[in-house]
Parts: sequence; C-alpha cells; structure tokens
Amino acid sequence: MRRRVRLDPLLVQAAIAGALSFSHLHDIAQAAGQTGWQAWAYPVSVDLLLVAAWRRLMVARGCGGPQFGPWLWFLVALAASLGANVATAGLLDLDHPPAWLRLTVAGWPALAFLGGTLLVHRPTPTPGPVSASAPERPVSVEVFADVPDEPPALPAPPPTPPTPAATVPPALLDHARRIADQHHRTTGAPITPDALRTRLGVPKPLGAQIAAHLQLG
Repeated sequence: MRRRVRLDPLLVQAAIAGALSFSHLHDIAQAAGQTGWQAWAYPVSVDLLLVAAWRRLMVARGCGGPQFGPWLWFLVALAASLGANVATAGLLDLDHPPAWLRLTVAGWPALAFLGGTLLVHRPTPTPGPVSASAPERPVSVEVFADVPDEPPALPAPPPTPPTPAATVPPALLDHARRIADQHHRTTGAPITPDALRTRLGVPKPLGAQIAAHLQLG
C-alpha cells in the first residue's frame, strides 16, 4: 500500500531558515579570512552551541537546576548567529572586513569550545534525599481474632405457610367438564390433564386444580 508523505510546514520553515543562517555564517567566516573547511565549520559550531545550550536549559528547568549558565551560552550563540545574518545585509563591506570582525571570528573557536565543555560537564541535579523532619506515615496494625474451624449453626428459618389452593370458577369448571365429555365421546378414552389444560389455555397449577375436580388421572 502506497503511503502518502505529508510535509510539515514548520519543518520546511525551519530547514529554510537554518540553510540561510548557515550560508550567512559561512560568508562572514570566509570574509574574515577563513577558507576551505574552516569557513564551513564556523556555522556548524554556532548552531551546535545554540542547540546544546537550549537542551541543557530544558533539562535544568525540568530538574529545578541553575539556569544562568545555559541561558548565557544560548544568548552568546544566538548573538553570533543573529549578528552574522545582520552583517550580510550590506551593513559591512565584506570585501574589506573591519579588524573587530576578524578578531571575533578568530576567537570564536576558543569561546565555543569553552561553552560546549561547560555545558557538557555541568552535573545534572538529582532529587535530594527525603528530609528527616518529614512526618512518617502511620503504620496500621491489623489484629486478627481466632476464627473457629466451623462456623456456628444458624437458626432454622421459620416454616413457610402453605399456599391456599386456587379457587376454580364454576363457569370454567363446567366448560372443562364439557370438553372432557366431548373428548371421551369422540375418542372413547378420558382426556389427560395436560391435554385439558392445553385446550383451556390455563396455567399448570390451575389446570391441576381443574383435573382434580374432574377426577382425571
């Protein structure tokens, strides 16, 4: 089954912005006298320091640790990236760069190495031990009584009073007698209680009462 690939606009925007910033940093480094792979290493160094400082800042926020160091190196990397992008807008003559730009580009590797080292080797704060003054949870003690092997005998329930016999209406009894007589004349045999109850369409207890009145076996 063919899967449809959907592009995330945020990722596209981030890729375009990153490529432009990368190119501007390369142009600044190249204008300051860096050539070959060195000019390409400068944008990588700036972007990596920016990402590392942001990640360390998120870790410090989650653990409640100090945030001054991550914020400092994040702002330093952001200033280097933003400054390079602004400098390529025509504010500086890149064919004849000023001395301070050459000094900044030349001193960046040492500054980035220091910031990356401090960010990597900064210990991650861990939750401290539980304070001794914290109230202790009460310990519940359950007391189990001796349970006898056999449960005590329960008193017998009171006897259920007998259900009074249902009274058969005389009209229904006469109708049942006519059906029984007709069945006997037609078949020569007495009708059974179940057959009589089916013909009458009455419940089984009432059918048994009618059969008892008619003395059907």
